[in-house]
Amino acid sequence: MIREQEDQAWMRLAIEEAKKAEQIGEVPIGAILVKDGEIVGRGYNLREINHDPTAHAEMVAIREACERLGAWRLLDCTLYVTLEPCPMCAGAIVQSRVKRVVYGTGDPKAGCAGTLMNLLQEPRFNHETELTSGILQTECAELLTNFFRNLRNKRKL
Repeated sequence: MIREQEDQAWMRLAIEEAKKAEQIGEVPIGAILVKDGEIVGRGYNLREINHDPTAHAEMVAIREACERLGAWRLLDCTLYVTLEPCPMCAGAIVQSRVKRVVYGTGDPKAGCAGTLMNLLQEPRFNHETELTSGILQTECAELLTNFFRNLRNKRKL
């Protein structure tokens, strides 16, 4: 029960990152990396602003954490992200040796942490990640649903 409460508290901070993306017209996805009870990396989608297909929330947070920690291995870190990681982000998570991933809502189009496939726990890789899904699922899904609904409504006008 305590772990779930902690996960919810951290996920609320990832949701705040997602809201930053939404404020600048990006798809509202947010991520934070936590080590020893401290945030070491934050990120939100910046694909449109940066014209960079790799500027997903997870990638931004991973880069910041690596820079801050002075290492590419994030062995004792937990990544909280509002949307299930895509194949690119799942690959970066495995490569950076993130210990645990907690995500809010699944991604039926690109989810690679259990929906389409599970790259995070693929036994043929040299690293497997602990995985928890569905933390604040409703809130995370509503961010995306509302964003795309508003986008469609704007296009109609």
